[in-house]
This record gives sequence, structure tokens and C-alpha cells, in this order.
Amino acid sequence: MIKYDPLWDTLKKRGISQYSLIKDYGIDKAQLQRLRSNMVVKTMILNRLCTILDCRIEDIMVYVPDAKETEQKQ
Repeated sequence: MIKYDPLWDTLKKRGISQYSLIKDYGIDKAQLQRLRSNMVVKTMILNRLCTILDCRIEDIMVYVPDAKETEQKQ
């Protein structure tokens, strides 16, 4: 499962609020909600976030193995 938990820490470190992403950078509210819920988002959004935050993709998202995936491998 892809999780976007690192995004919130990166935003805080860069001093950029979610409100600023919406108002100043044109990130859609629905996309932020998808990120909060660890749902699928377009790579275009991830690219924009990396540009805005001047960071790497690892600063925005992380892969966490799903329990079901781990069980299927065994």
C-alpha cells in the first residue's frame, strides 16, 4: 500500500500549509482529500508536489507492504 504520511511532515518542514497548496499553487481540494485517505492520485499531482516542495518522491510517499500481500508470498 502506498501511504502519503511523509507528505504532511514535508509540508510542515517547508512551512507550506494545505490551504496554501489550494490557494497559492492550485492543488485541488479533492486531490488533497485523496492524499489524506491514501487513495490513488495521478502522478501529475505527485510531480507538482515535488516541484512545489523542492523534494524527492520519498519525501511525499512511502510503500508499506499490505498484510494480505505478505501472507500471499508465504
